[in-house]
Amino acid sequence: MKKSVFNYFLVPFFFLLLVSTQCDDDIDLPTQEVEHQELTMLKTEIENLASSSVCNETSECKFSAFGSKPCGGPWSYIIYSTSIDTDKLEALIENYNNKEDAFNTKWGIVSDCSLAQLPSSVECKNNTCVPVF
Repeated sequence: MKKSVFNYFLVPFFFLLLVSTQCDDDIDLPTQEVEHQELTMLKTEIENLASSSVCNETSECKFSAFGSKPCGGPWSYIIYSTSIDTDKLEALIENYNNKEDAFNTKWGIVSDCSLAQLPSSVECKNNTCVPVF
């Protein structure tokens, strides 16, 4: 009787335990290069959306901090108008900033610790929002 309990319950249990521990080795984690390419594609999408905006007056112009430097703060500020889906753009920017921050931490990225110049305002010139420093 003891032999049948072993054969029917314990052998399959140990087999499943062995198989489940082997699965972890088969997972391919993204490389630094792959993650960097994903960030680059997301950055391009954001820049294209922002550059498609047009303005008729200065009150339509906005800017947001863009990117995440390893030392803290943004790499730059992105300028856009309210003629586009600003909720979508701002969500993409927030997602990008969070992903770049995580990327920097994960891969030990370093940079200078200079601050990006904050525009004092933005204005509409020739149907394009431009920063004023």
